[in-house]
Amino acid sequence: MTRDLLHEMDVLQKQMAELQQLVYQALVERKPASASNQQPQEITSASNIHESNHEPGSVFYSGQVHLNGDGLRWEPQERRMEQLLDMNTEKAAKILAALGNKQRLDILKAVMTEPLTGSELVERLNMGTTGQLYHHLKALLGADLLVQEHGGRYALPKHRSLPFLLLLSAAGDLLDTSDYLEMTETRNHAGMYFGTSQNFDIHQLLWAVVENSILEHTNGYGNQIGIFLHGDGSVTVTDNGRGIPVQALPNSSIPAVQSILTDVHRLNSSAHFLVPGAEKGISIAVVNALSQRLAVEIRRDGKVYRQEYRHGIPQTGLLTVRLTQDTGTSVTFKPEPELFGSTFEMNHIMERKKAIDADYPELTLTIGDIAE
Repeated sequence: MTRDLLHEMDVLQKQMAELQQLVYQALVERKPASASNQQPQEITSASNIHESNHEPGSVFYSGQVHLNGDGLRWEPQERRMEQLLDMNTEKAAKILAALGNKQRLDILKAVMTEPLTGSELVERLNMGTTGQLYHHLKALLGADLLVQEHGGRYALPKHRSLPFLLLLSAAGDLLDTSDYLEMTETRNHAGMYFGTSQNFDIHQLLWAVVENSILEHTNGYGNQIGIFLHGDGSVTVTDNGRGIPVQALPNSSIPAVQSILTDVHRLNSSAHFLVPGAEKGISIAVVNALSQRLAVEIRRDGKVYRQEYRHGIPQTGLLTVRLTQDTGTSVTFKPEPELFGSTFEMNHIMERKKAIDADYPELTLTIGDIAE
C-alpha cells in the first residue's frame, strides 16, 4: 500500500495546532480567581495575532527553579493588559529606583543561589567597607527584598524569587538599550572625539574605520583595503581580512559584531583612532553613533552576513545574504549631516593614502569614486 505522506503531514500539523490551542486554553482556565469572572480568550503567538482581535490581551508567566537546595515552582499566572497599564507608576518607580543600583542588584544576585553573611558579601562583591554594604542591606530588608536567616546570613525571600527573576529577564531583553543611550550621549558630546567643540573633521571618521582594517593587516590578516566614495555622501571601507566575528556572545543572542558596533566603551577587538587633542579615541562604535546610517557586510565561514543601522540602532538582525569563499569586512556609512557640515574630499584622502603606503608597503590601498 502506498502512503500519502503529504496528507499525513497535514493531519499531524492540524493535530499539533489543536494541541497547542488546548494548552493555551488550559492556561487561561487556571488564571487567578480575581480574573475568574472574565471569559477565557484565545491566546496566540505575537506573530499570529489577528487584526480583528481588539482585546488588549494578557501576559502569562510561571517558573521552576532550584534555589538554596529548594525546588520552587510557580503555577501559571496572568496579568491583564489593563492591570499593567493601570499600575500605580509612582510606586512602580520607587521599586525600580530601589533596585536601580548596581551593588543592590549584585547583592540580590549573590544571595539568590546561596545565603551569605555580611562579611562574605563584602569579600565576594569587593565592596571595600562593611558600612557601604549595610546601607544597601538596610534598604533591601526594609523593602522585604531580603531576609536575614539564623546565623546572620542574608537570603532572597522565596516569594520574591520569581518576580526578581522576571525583572532580570525583562532587563535582559532591554539590555541593548543601555548601549543606545550611551551612543546618544556620544552624539551629544561629539567634541570629545575631535579635540574641538565645532568644525568636526569628517575624515577622522573615515580614518578610524580604515584603522580597523590596518590593524587586521598588521596582525597578519589581509593585504588589501579599498575606500570608495559615493554620490550620496556615504563611503565604503572594505578589506580582505578575517571578517568581524559573528558568533553570539556568551549567554546572549547578540552577535559579536553588533556588540562591537554599539558598545562605545569596548576596548578589545576594535581599534581606536585618537585625534590629536581629543579626550577619547574614535572606535567603530563611535563612527556608528555619529552616522546617519551604517551597513556592515562580513565575509567569513563561507557566508556573507549583513546588518544595517540608523543612528547606531540596528534596523535588522545579522542576516545571511549569500555564500562566498572570500573573507573580509565592508563598512558603508554616511556621517550625520547635523554634525558634519563638510563632505569627503578626494584630495584629502589621496594625501592620506601616500602616508599609509609609506608606512605599510605590503598593504595595497585602493581609492575609488563611485557616482550614484
